[in-house]
Amino acid sequence: MSRTKRGPEVSGSPVDGSTVNGGISFWYAKDGVPAPREPLPGDATADVCVVGGGYTGLWTAYYLKKAAPFLNITVLEAKFCGYGASGRNGGWLYNGVAGRDRYARLHGHDQAVRLQRAMNDTVDEVVRAADEERIDADIHQGGVLEVAHTPAQLARLQAFHSVEIAFGETDRVLRGARETAERIRVTGAVGSTWTPHGARLHPAKLVTGLAAAVEALGVTIHESTPVTEIRPKHAVTPYGTVRAPYVLRCTEGFTAALKGSRRTWLPMNSSMIVTEPLSDEVWATIGWEGRETLGDMAHAYMYAQRTADGRIALGGRGHPYRYGSRTDNDGRTQPATVEALREILVRFFPTTAGVHVDHAWSGVLGVPRDWCATVTLDRTTGLGWAGGYVGSGVATANLAARTLRDLVQQDSGQAGATELTTLPWVNHKVRAWEPEPFRWLGVHGMYAAYRTADRRESTARSAATDRIARVADRLSGR
Repeated sequence: MSRTKRGPEVSGSPVDGSTVNGGISFWYAKDGVPAPREPLPGDATADVCVVGGGYTGLWTAYYLKKAAPFLNITVLEAKFCGYGASGRNGGWLYNGVAGRDRYARLHGHDQAVRLQRAMNDTVDEVVRAADEERIDADIHQGGVLEVAHTPAQLARLQAFHSVEIAFGETDRVLRGARETAERIRVTGAVGSTWTPHGARLHPAKLVTGLAAAVEALGVTIHESTPVTEIRPKHAVTPYGTVRAPYVLRCTEGFTAALKGSRRTWLPMNSSMIVTEPLSDEVWATIGWEGRETLGDMAHAYMYAQRTADGRIALGGRGHPYRYGSRTDNDGRTQPATVEALREILVRFFPTTAGVHVDHAWSGVLGVPRDWCATVTLDRTTGLGWAGGYVGSGVATANLAARTLRDLVQQDSGQAGATELTTLPWVNHKVRAWEPEPFRWLGVHGMYAAYRTADRRESTARSAATDRIARVADRLSGR
C-alpha cells in the first residue's frame, strides 16, 4: 500500500500566482509528502537511538542494521523523514567535502587525500546502495560541471582545478569556452572544470526510499516526535524518553533547536526554484545532454540540475540566515529571492526568459564555525554526531553514516579500527558561533560582501579575486 498522498499540480508562466512557494519543496509536489508514521508511544529502550530522519540518520541506521542485524535501533524524527535538507536540496550527489583544506593544514596533505578519495568512492556507494535496495531516485551519473564567467572567476576555476588534481582527482578535465559550449551553452561561460565523481538525483525519492528500506530491515522509525534534549544515554521527547547506550545526533541544520545547541551549527538558508518542463526547442538551445550537475565560481554561487522530467532546478543563497538560528516551517522563501534566482536562470540560459517558474522553496544546511564537516563519537558518554556539511550533504551524509557505524562497532567491541575511523575529520572539535546579534550581523554582512564582490568582478578585467571577497573569507573563517 502506498504511504503517500497526492500533492498539488502547478502551471502558469514566468513568476505569478500559480508559482507554488513553500509546501516543503518541489520534490514532493507530484506525490505529496509521506503519510506520517506513528510517534513515540512512551518511554522506550534501544541499543542505538538515532535522532533525525534525514540522509545522515537513515544511512546510519541502515549500515548499522546491515552490519549487526541483532541491534535494536530506533530513529526519532521531528516531522517526517525527509522534511529537512534531505527533501529540499538540489540533488547534487558529488564528492565535495567541507573543510578538506583545513584538514590538510591540521593533519597533513596525505590525510586530506585519504578523505577526498573516500568521498570519491562515496558517490559510487550511494548509487550502489540505491540500486541494491531498488530505490528509483532518478540517478544519472553525468559528473559535475562548474563554469566561470569573468576573468576573476576563470582564475579561481583554474586554481580550483589544479588543487583538486593535487588531491588525487587525476580524472578531472579543464575545458575552454568552446569545449564548455559543446557540453552546455551557458551564456558568457569562458571555461569550466568537470569531474566524473558526481550525479544528479531526486532528493525526496532517495530519502523516502531509504526510509522504507531501513524500516524493512527492522529499524523502528517514529515520526512527529521532536527531540528536545540529548544527554548521555537519553533522547528526550514530549512523548517519552528513549534510553540507549548510544544516542547519535543527526540533525544537521536543525541542531540549534536542541537544548544547549543554539550556537553549535548555524542553520544557513538556501533557496531553489524549478521551471516547468522545457520544450525540445528550448533544450536544443541549451544542450546539457550529459545532465551534469551545474555550478559556477561566483562567491554567492548557484547550483542546478536538469531533472528527469526535463525541468531546470536552480538554487542559491537568497536570505542567508534568520535571527536567533530560527528555521522555517514549510520551506517558503522570499519573493525577492525567487526573482533573483530566476534572473540567474535567464542570465545563464536566455531562451528560458518566458519559461514559467513552477515552484520555489528554501531549506537549511548546517554550518560549523570553521566550515568543517565532522563525525564524532564520544566514547565516555556514548553520544555521537555527524554533520556540518555546508551544502555538500547528499554524499557526505553517507560517508558520515558509515563512519558512525564503524565508530559504534569499534566502541562496543564488535570490530576494530577501520580506514574510515582514522580519517582526519573524525572527532574534530569546533568552537561555537558568536551570540546574537553578532551572528546575524556577521552572516548577513558576509553575504552582502560576496554579492558586492560578484558585481564588481562582473565588470572588471582583472583576474584577481575582488578584495572585498578576500576580506570576507578571512573574517568568516572559510
